[in-house]
Amino acid sequence: MPLTKTFPAWNLEAGAYGGRRSSSYLREHQQYRPPSKPENHYGIDTVVEDLNATSITPPQQSYASFTQFNGVPSPENPPRIIDSGLNHELSHTNCAAPPGKKTSRLVATLFYKSNSPRVSNNAVPSPRKGSSPQPAASELASSDLPASMAPRSSLDTFPLEPPTSEPEPLDHLYGSYISPLCITSFLHLMSTFPVPAGSADPTSSHRCMDNPTHPRVVELVLSPAPSPDYLSLTDLRRHELIYRFELEWNVDVVLQPDTLWRRHPRLVVFDMDSTLITQEVIDLLAATISDPPDLAARVADITHRAMLGELEFDAAFRERVALLKGLPDTIFETLRPVLDVTPGVKPLIRALKRLGVKTAVLSGGFLPLTSWLAKELGIDYAHANEVIIENGRLTGEVKGLIVGKERKRDLLVEIAAKEGISHDQVVAVGDGANDLLMMDAAGLGVAWNAKPRVQMEADARLNGDTLLDLLYLFGLTREEVESLTS
Repeated sequence: MPLTKTFPAWNLEAGAYGGRRSSSYLREHQQYRPPSKPENHYGIDTVVEDLNATSITPPQQSYASFTQFNGVPSPENPPRIIDSGLNHELSHTNCAAPPGKKTSRLVATLFYKSNSPRVSNNAVPSPRKGSSPQPAASELASSDLPASMAPRSSLDTFPLEPPTSEPEPLDHLYGSYISPLCITSFLHLMSTFPVPAGSADPTSSHRCMDNPTHPRVVELVLSPAPSPDYLSLTDLRRHELIYRFELEWNVDVVLQPDTLWRRHPRLVVFDMDSTLITQEVIDLLAATISDPPDLAARVADITHRAMLGELEFDAAFRERVALLKGLPDTIFETLRPVLDVTPGVKPLIRALKRLGVKTAVLSGGFLPLTSWLAKELGIDYAHANEVIIENGRLTGEVKGLIVGKERKRDLLVEIAAKEGISHDQVVAVGDGANDLLMMDAAGLGVAWNAKPRVQMEADARLNGDTLLDLLYLFGLTREEVESLTS
């Protein structure tokens, strides 16, 4: 059977168990639990509003009006079984489409950003974490977008009027996880987008991907998806209402069409610096040079500006390499033990290999280190820049094409063609402006703790502690991830 409703909601208005929506989202998502089964532990699927003042029996119908389903479903005999506390629908919204029809479902994966909590201006203490002081500017995540700036395709398209006030964070009030009210708020938001003409009433279901009580990752399936004639998926991902929802609830929202390719990628391509590893290799190289003393700072500044997209990557890379002239070629071997692999990368590559997914690293760094790291991790393809070495020292020049944004895109296309893989089944992960063309060529481009411009333009944004979160975008649960990585 397809995905079952794991957010069972008694529709108090219509009298159908999760089949039709009422006029109240809060009431719609209240779960009825029989008195004979007291529940002392409240989790994500329990009541979100006090039931004392609410009548559980629908006004138009009651349990007595339902009979156990027998025979062929019809309006008089709905395919519903209610007997001895059992309530089961024999058909639901996630069934396959009728012959000649196509499904129109949107998958929204919500990630709670536990590594970068927002603090309320009202200083209301968290019921779980207690009060905490306002973080200093230096402590804020560098990947965060400026307040009140929704993702856009270009920095030039920002409105000229003064920005609106930043929304009040709600996670410290309703739970430092994906709470029921967070889900309800998101469903209410999505209901404001028009659906295709002639569509049935919108429905939704959800799964807690990691923890049923205090989930950090929740996957929602919305049917039908908002009308592409009104709003394309690209524009929907960058909609200001969704961005403000993310700010309010301290979450990242990833929207994907519910297709076969989402669940079965065949090639995952990674950037290396600040993606597979936490550092920038060229900055590490510059740090080994003591004369002139400001060289490391100069190289780091050029690197930062290039990653933000302020400088053309190819020219900036050649300028930085020229500053490294005279370094011994043994420096690459010296740096191997210094490389800090991003948390989650090793089990992620292991899981992808067990799934039969090809992997590649396309780096704007240096081939000796990129090839070595790819071999250590078990990555199938590795491409990077090759520096010229004479008499055992770097000449400050680069051999062949620079692996910049155009070259990364071309290499992704070449690898996919060699493996016979459709671009719809390619995922690209990066953090800098030189990764944007590569990410655009893939079926799904993922910005990993990325620079603001990349966060705005990417299909998906992940700002967590572990790159293993990527597997949740494929619809895998924590239990399945643990099976793949054990």
